Amino acid sequence: MTFVDRPRVVIAGGGFGGLSAARALARVAVDVTLIDRHNYHLFQPLLYQVATAALAPNSIAAPIRAILRGQRNATVLMETVTGIDTAGRAVLIGEQRVAYDFLIIATGARHSYFGHDEWEKFAPGIKTLFDALSIRQQVLSAFEAAEVCNDSSERRRLLNFILIGAGPTGVELAGAIAELAKASLVHDFRHIDPSSARIVLIEAGPRVLPTRSGWTHLPTERDAWWCAKIYRFRDTPRYLRSATSALRRAGMESRRRASLLRQSKWGPMPRA
Repeated sequence: MTFVDRPRVVIAGGGFGGLSAARALARVAVDVTLIDRHNYHLFQPLLYQVATAALAPNSIAAPIRAILRGQRNATVLMETVTGIDTAGRAVLIGEQRVAYDFLIIATGARHSYFGHDEWEKFAPGIKTLFDALSIRQQVLSAFEAAEVCNDSSERRRLLNFILIGAGPTGVELAGAIAELAKASLVHDFRHIDPSSARIVLIEAGPRVLPTRSGWTHLPTERDAWWCAKIYRFRDTPRYLRSATSALRRAGMESRRRASLLRQSKWGPMPRA
Protein backbone atom coordinates (compact mmCIF):
# COMPACT_ATOMS: atom_id res chain seq x y z
CA MET A 1 0.00 0.00 0.00
CA THR A 2 1.49 3.38 -0.98
CA PHE A 3 1.35 6.55 1.11
CA VAL A 4 -1.46 7.86 -1.10
CA ASP A 5 -3.50 4.71 -0.56
CA ARG A 6 -3.33 4.76 3.23
CA PRO A 7 -6.65 4.85 5.07
CA ARG A 8 -7.67 8.25 6.40
CA VAL A 9 -8.75 8.40 10.03
CA VAL A 10 -10.47 11.57 11.21
CA ILE A 11 -10.86 12.14 14.93
CA ALA A 12 -13.30 14.80 16.16
CA GLY A 13 -12.23 15.94 19.62
CA GLY A 14 -8.87 16.41 21.32
CA GLY A 15 -9.86 15.28 24.80
CA PHE A 16 -8.76 12.09 26.54
CA GLY A 17 -10.59 9.83 24.08
CA GLY A 18 -9.51 11.58 20.90
CA LEU A 19 -5.91 12.02 21.96
CA SER A 20 -5.64 8.41 23.14
CA ALA A 21 -7.03 7.19 19.80
CA ALA A 22 -4.57 9.35 17.84
CA ARG A 23 -1.58 8.15 19.84
CA ALA A 24 -2.69 4.52 19.59
CA LEU A 25 -2.46 4.86 15.79
CA ALA A 26 1.09 6.21 15.85
CA ARG A 27 2.61 3.01 14.44
CA VAL A 28 -0.30 2.10 12.17
CA ALA A 29 -0.17 2.72 8.41
CA VAL A 30 -2.93 5.34 8.42
CA ASP A 31 -3.14 9.12 8.11
CA VAL A 32 -4.69 10.68 11.21
CA THR A 33 -6.41 14.07 11.25
CA LEU A 34 -7.45 15.32 14.69
CA ILE A 35 -9.93 18.19 14.74
CA ASP A 36 -10.71 20.24 17.84
CA ARG A 37 -12.14 23.72 18.32
CA HIS A 38 -9.24 24.48 20.68
CA ASN A 39 -5.54 24.00 20.08
CA TYR A 40 -4.96 22.59 23.57
CA HIS A 41 -5.76 19.40 25.46
CA LEU A 42 -7.50 20.11 28.77
CA PHE A 43 -6.97 17.99 31.89
CA GLN A 44 -10.55 18.30 33.12
CA PRO A 45 -10.13 16.53 36.50
CA LEU A 46 -8.24 19.59 37.78
CA LEU A 47 -10.67 22.25 36.55
CA TYR A 48 -11.95 22.64 40.11
CA GLN A 49 -8.48 23.86 41.15
CA VAL A 50 -8.54 26.55 38.46
CA ALA A 51 -12.05 27.46 39.63
CA THR A 52 -10.74 28.07 43.16
CA ALA A 53 -7.51 29.85 42.14
CA ALA A 54 -5.27 26.99 43.25
CA LEU A 55 -3.87 26.50 39.73
CA ALA A 56 -3.30 28.73 36.73
CA PRO A 57 -5.12 27.74 33.51
CA ASN A 58 -1.90 26.87 31.68
CA SER A 59 -1.11 24.30 34.38
CA ILE A 60 -3.85 22.00 33.11
CA ALA A 61 -3.77 22.76 29.37
CA ALA A 62 -1.16 21.50 26.90
CA PRO A 63 -0.90 22.26 23.16
CA ILE A 64 -2.23 19.36 21.10
CA ARG A 65 0.34 20.06 18.39
CA ALA A 66 3.16 19.72 20.92
CA ILE A 67 1.73 16.43 22.21
CA LEU A 68 1.56 14.98 18.70
CA ARG A 69 4.68 16.72 17.40
CA GLY A 70 6.65 13.51 17.05
CA GLN A 71 3.82 11.54 15.43
CA ARG A 72 4.49 11.91 11.71
CA ASN A 73 1.17 10.42 10.57
CA ALA A 74 -0.89 12.92 12.61
CA THR A 75 -2.24 16.31 11.50
CA VAL A 76 -3.99 18.72 13.89
CA LEU A 77 -6.69 21.16 12.78
CA MET A 78 -8.09 23.82 15.10
CA GLU A 79 -11.57 24.03 13.62
CA THR A 80 -15.20 23.56 14.60
CA VAL A 81 -17.00 20.59 13.07
CA THR A 82 -20.27 21.82 11.59
CA GLY A 83 -21.59 18.53 10.25
CA ILE A 84 -20.86 15.04 8.98
CA ASP A 85 -21.69 13.78 5.50
CA THR A 86 -22.00 10.07 6.20
CA ALA A 87 -22.95 9.24 2.61
CA GLY A 88 -19.98 11.15 1.21
CA ARG A 89 -17.72 10.06 4.11
CA ALA A 90 -16.56 13.56 4.99
CA VAL A 91 -16.43 15.80 8.06
CA LEU A 92 -17.69 19.30 7.37
CA ILE A 93 -15.84 22.36 8.61
CA GLY A 94 -17.97 25.15 7.23
CA GLU A 95 -17.49 24.91 3.47
CA GLN A 96 -14.44 22.69 3.83
CA ARG A 97 -14.67 18.90 3.64
CA VAL A 98 -12.25 16.52 5.35
CA ALA A 99 -12.58 13.09 3.79
CA TYR A 100 -12.31 9.97 5.93
CA ASP A 101 -12.26 6.20 5.67
CA PHE A 102 -12.73 5.82 9.40
CA LEU A 103 -14.32 8.39 11.72
CA ILE A 104 -13.90 8.59 15.50
CA ILE A 105 -16.27 10.86 17.42
CA ALA A 106 -14.68 11.86 20.73
CA THR A 107 -16.35 15.17 21.46
CA GLY A 108 -16.82 14.45 25.17
CA ALA A 109 -19.79 15.14 27.41
CA ARG A 110 -21.51 18.18 28.85
CA HIS A 111 -23.15 18.75 32.21
CA SER A 112 -26.77 17.79 32.63
CA TYR A 113 -29.59 19.68 34.32
CA PHE A 114 -31.87 16.64 34.34
CA GLY A 115 -34.51 18.18 32.10
CA HIS A 116 -34.24 21.70 33.58
CA ASP A 117 -32.03 23.52 31.08
CA GLU A 118 -33.43 26.83 32.32
CA TRP A 119 -31.28 26.36 35.45
CA GLU A 120 -28.05 26.84 33.50
CA LYS A 121 -28.10 30.64 33.76
CA PHE A 122 -28.14 30.34 37.58
CA ALA A 123 -25.81 27.36 37.98
CA PRO A 124 -22.81 27.14 35.62
CA GLY A 125 -21.24 23.84 34.70
CA ILE A 126 -17.53 23.14 34.90
CA LYS A 127 -16.36 21.45 31.71
CA THR A 128 -14.15 24.12 30.12
CA LEU A 129 -11.48 26.62 31.10
CA PHE A 130 -14.02 29.38 30.51
CA ASP A 131 -16.39 27.70 33.00
CA ALA A 132 -13.64 27.39 35.59
CA LEU A 133 -12.47 30.98 35.19
CA SER A 134 -16.05 32.24 35.36
CA ILE A 135 -16.66 30.35 38.60
CA ARG A 136 -13.36 31.59 40.03
CA GLN A 137 -14.30 35.18 39.29
CA GLN A 138 -17.69 34.80 40.92
CA VAL A 139 -16.40 32.92 43.98
CA LEU A 140 -13.66 35.48 44.65
CA SER A 141 -16.04 38.34 43.89
CA ALA A 142 -18.43 37.00 46.53
CA PHE A 143 -15.75 37.46 49.22
CA GLU A 144 -14.90 40.92 47.89
CA ALA A 145 -18.56 41.97 47.88
CA ALA A 146 -19.02 40.66 51.42
CA GLU A 147 -16.01 42.72 52.57
CA VAL A 148 -17.71 46.01 51.63
CA CYS A 149 -21.25 44.96 52.58
CA ASN A 150 -22.78 46.50 55.70
CA ASP A 151 -25.91 44.32 55.74
CA SER A 152 -25.23 41.22 57.85
CA SER A 153 -27.90 39.10 56.17
CA GLU A 154 -26.63 40.02 52.70
CA ARG A 155 -23.10 39.25 53.83
CA ARG A 156 -24.19 35.79 54.97
CA ARG A 157 -25.89 35.25 51.60
CA LEU A 158 -22.75 36.21 49.71
CA LEU A 159 -20.71 33.68 51.71
CA ASN A 160 -23.18 30.85 51.19
CA PHE A 161 -22.11 28.38 48.47
CA ILE A 162 -24.36 25.56 47.33
CA LEU A 163 -23.19 22.67 45.19
CA ILE A 164 -25.54 20.08 43.75
CA GLY A 165 -24.11 16.63 43.13
CA ALA A 166 -21.78 14.73 45.46
CA GLY A 167 -19.84 13.05 42.69
CA PRO A 168 -16.07 13.60 42.26
CA THR A 169 -16.43 17.14 40.89
CA GLY A 170 -18.91 18.25 43.55
CA VAL A 171 -16.86 16.82 46.42
CA GLU A 172 -13.56 18.16 45.07
CA LEU A 173 -15.01 21.62 44.45
CA ALA A 174 -16.67 21.77 47.88
CA GLY A 175 -13.36 20.86 49.50
CA ALA A 176 -11.44 23.39 47.40
CA ILE A 177 -13.83 26.24 48.29
CA ALA A 178 -13.55 25.26 51.97
CA GLU A 179 -9.75 25.27 51.65
CA LEU A 180 -9.90 28.68 49.99
CA ALA A 181 -12.13 30.12 52.72
CA LYS A 182 -10.54 28.48 55.76
CA ALA A 183 -6.86 28.64 54.76
CA SER A 184 -5.89 30.67 51.68
CA LEU A 185 -8.03 33.75 52.36
CA VAL A 186 -8.45 33.57 56.11
CA HIS A 187 -5.99 36.43 56.88
CA ASP A 188 -6.64 38.58 53.80
CA PHE A 189 -9.74 40.53 54.83
CA ARG A 190 -10.37 43.11 57.55
CA HIS A 191 -14.17 43.23 57.85
CA ILE A 192 -15.20 39.62 57.26
CA ASP A 193 -14.07 36.22 58.45
CA PRO A 194 -13.69 34.12 55.27
CA SER A 195 -13.73 30.94 57.34
CA SER A 196 -17.37 31.67 58.19
CA ALA A 197 -18.31 30.82 54.58
CA ARG A 198 -20.92 28.07 54.41
CA ILE A 199 -20.49 25.36 51.77
CA VAL A 200 -23.53 23.12 51.29
CA LEU A 201 -23.24 19.88 49.32
CA ILE A 202 -26.54 18.40 48.11
CA GLU A 203 -26.96 14.93 46.64
CA ALA A 204 -30.18 13.28 45.41
CA GLY A 205 -28.87 9.79 46.16
CA PRO A 206 -28.03 8.17 49.51
CA ARG A 207 -24.23 8.31 49.13
CA VAL A 208 -21.32 10.69 48.76
CA LEU A 209 -19.15 9.69 45.77
CA PRO A 210 -21.72 7.08 44.67
CA THR A 211 -19.61 5.78 41.76
CA ARG A 212 -16.33 5.54 43.66
CA SER A 213 -14.88 2.12 42.86
CA GLY A 214 -14.40 -0.10 45.89
CA TRP A 215 -16.42 2.12 48.23
CA THR A 216 -19.80 0.56 47.63
CA HIS A 217 -19.53 -1.45 50.84
CA LEU A 218 -19.14 1.62 53.04
CA PRO A 219 -22.19 2.80 55.02
CA THR A 220 -23.44 6.25 54.10
CA GLU A 221 -22.29 7.99 57.28
CA ARG A 222 -18.84 6.39 57.18
CA ASP A 223 -18.57 7.34 53.49
CA ALA A 224 -19.48 10.96 54.20
CA TRP A 225 -17.12 11.12 57.19
CA TRP A 226 -14.21 9.77 55.14
CA CYS A 227 -14.79 12.30 52.34
CA ALA A 228 -15.02 15.07 54.92
CA LYS A 229 -11.75 14.00 56.51
CA ILE A 230 -9.97 13.93 53.15
CA TYR A 231 -11.16 17.35 52.09
CA ARG A 232 -11.07 18.98 55.51
CA PHE A 233 -14.61 20.30 55.61
CA ARG A 234 -16.20 18.23 58.35
CA ASP A 235 -18.44 21.18 59.20
CA THR A 236 -19.84 21.30 55.65
CA PRO A 237 -23.53 20.30 55.64
CA ARG A 238 -24.28 17.31 53.41
CA TYR A 239 -27.90 16.75 52.47
CA LEU A 240 -28.20 13.21 51.12
CA ARG A 241 -31.36 11.99 49.36
CA SER A 242 -32.21 15.65 48.69
CA ALA A 243 -33.25 16.20 45.09
CA THR A 244 -33.29 19.76 43.81
CA SER A 245 -36.81 20.74 42.84
CA ALA A 246 -36.50 24.46 42.07
CA LEU A 247 -33.71 26.82 41.18
CA ARG A 248 -33.84 30.56 40.64
CA ARG A 249 -31.74 33.67 41.16
CA ALA A 250 -32.77 34.07 44.81
CA GLY A 251 -31.91 30.51 45.76
CA MET A 252 -32.93 26.91 45.40
CA GLU A 253 -35.32 24.45 46.98
CA SER A 254 -34.87 20.81 47.83
CA ARG A 255 -37.68 18.27 47.96
CA ARG A 256 -36.39 17.14 51.32
CA ARG A 257 -35.84 20.61 52.77
CA ALA A 258 -38.80 22.93 52.38
CA SER A 259 -36.90 26.04 53.41
CA LEU A 260 -35.19 28.18 50.82
CA LEU A 261 -31.42 27.82 50.74
CA ARG A 262 -29.88 31.12 49.74
CA GLN A 263 -26.85 30.97 47.50
CA SER A 264 -24.05 33.14 46.21
CA LYS A 265 -24.21 34.50 42.67
CA TRP A 266 -22.54 31.62 40.88
CA GLY A 267 -25.10 29.11 42.06
CA PRO A 268 -25.03 25.37 42.59
CA MET A 269 -23.03 22.92 40.55
CA PRO A 270 -24.84 20.09 38.80
CA ARG A 271 -23.20 16.68 38.62
CA ALA A 272 -22.17 15.84 35.09
